[in-house]
Amino acid sequence: MMIVLLIVDGCSSAKENEPNRPNILLLMSDNHSWNHLGCYGDPVVRTPNIDSLAQQGVRFTNAFCAAPSCTPARAAMLTGQDIWRLEEGANLWGTLPSDFQTYTDLLEKAGYLVGYQGKGWGPGNYEAGGRGRNPAGNQYDSFEAFFNKREKGQPFTYWFSSRNPHRPYELDAQGAQIDLAAIEVPPYLPDNDIVKGDMADYYAEVQDFDQQIAPFIQFLKEKGEMENTIVIICSDNGWQMPRGLANLYEFGTKIPLIITMPERFTGGRVIEDFVSLNDLAPTFLELAGIPLPNEMTAKSLVNLLTSDKSGRIEAERDYMVTARERHAFVREGGVGYGGRSIITKDFLYIRNYEPEQWPAGDPPLYGDVDAHMLHYPSPTKVYILKNKDREGVEKLFNLAFGKRPAEELYDLRDDPYQMDNVAEKADYNQTKNMLSEKLNAYLKSTNDPRVVGGEMAWEGAKYFQERDKTPTPSKSLQKELNLKEEYDYVK
Repeated sequence: MMIVLLIVDGCSSAKENEPNRPNILLLMSDNHSWNHLGCYGDPVVRTPNIDSLAQQGVRFTNAFCAAPSCTPARAAMLTGQDIWRLEEGANLWGTLPSDFQTYTDLLEKAGYLVGYQGKGWGPGNYEAGGRGRNPAGNQYDSFEAFFNKREKGQPFTYWFSSRNPHRPYELDAQGAQIDLAAIEVPPYLPDNDIVKGDMADYYAEVQDFDQQIAPFIQFLKEKGEMENTIVIICSDNGWQMPRGLANLYEFGTKIPLIITMPERFTGGRVIEDFVSLNDLAPTFLELAGIPLPNEMTAKSLVNLLTSDKSGRIEAERDYMVTARERHAFVREGGVGYGGRSIITKDFLYIRNYEPEQWPAGDPPLYGDVDAHMLHYPSPTKVYILKNKDREGVEKLFNLAFGKRPAEELYDLRDDPYQMDNVAEKADYNQTKNMLSEKLNAYLKSTNDPRVVGGEMAWEGAKYFQERDKTPTPSKSLQKELNLKEEYDYVK
């Protein structure tokens, strides 16, 4: 589909308006759940730079990504569209067809300098989609190198995409000074020193991300650009633990989101409205004075940012829809595991379209969890696999790795960790039906082929990482878990 960029009087290139167009600095972590920051109440991890920005800005407590998977979550953010509208863009290690314009393209056409550092969109193959560069823009080695390309007065958008805290973690991270005894293990994971050590290594990388942020803020201040720059702190999806990444539970889809620009937005606020990473695209375009393409399904956050209120602001932002298709190449034939979910303040409803498949990937590798080929250390996953038949671990194994029914429903008021599926309980029939209908209405309004019919281009789409199709576990885990030297999913 081709998107026509309309230029209207008063919001295009008029010089008198240019100083009002803000710079945009997006600082993103990788596989980082919302609650693992000091400003979100984590008692262990130390993130002073992010916490300071949260005090100056707006912190969102119900922010979600479009999909619990890097590539589609980033594609959805760039395009402002749900993943089922992006064809092959719904998959990890896929592509993003050039028909889908991104906010980076639109800002660049309007005169912005556009760049990124680190991961950007991906992993995937952007050339296969007909693109000449990463959808995130032009790649730079540093913010300073990017800034030096800027013409005087030119607005810019820059995306620093950290690889922290993506696995593999640095094991037994030195210098992080994390107190294992203080770590609170969520009840869907075994509570022992192995898991706490794994979480400590994760926390160390979150702290590294916090340290990466400081030089960007300092550079903006030195260049006198802080006042006219909107700074966004976020992650792309949830943490890389069992029931996190690649799952439609909160631990896979709920993310931290902090936005600050003290000169324009009242700071020190906490907003409870349900918002999406996708909402950043229309937000950036509106702030830059660029008309929003009709194809965008996301909604600008400008009204929330320019408000002086906290708590709930827009009544209609009372739910969020998320989705998944194929994550890694982890099932025979490369089939995916399609799902849709809707979450409100009190409930999470999940619809699984292929309940006959293994949601975590085919055994024994269960490749949609942690190290998808078991080619690097994943202590929590390995502990659960080794002890799956033990009392106290068996339930956790089934929750993370076992097959799931077509429908799941969780009462978040009593079950915040989503461990008790009440979908088949009579007392919840009315709630389940209401959420199912509300989900269907949204999917129909956004033309999801899963509901309205039509081609599901993500099914059978090319996966651009050949080695994943014949995974070779590490020698140590071959021995520890009694695994073969190689597995073949291309059958």
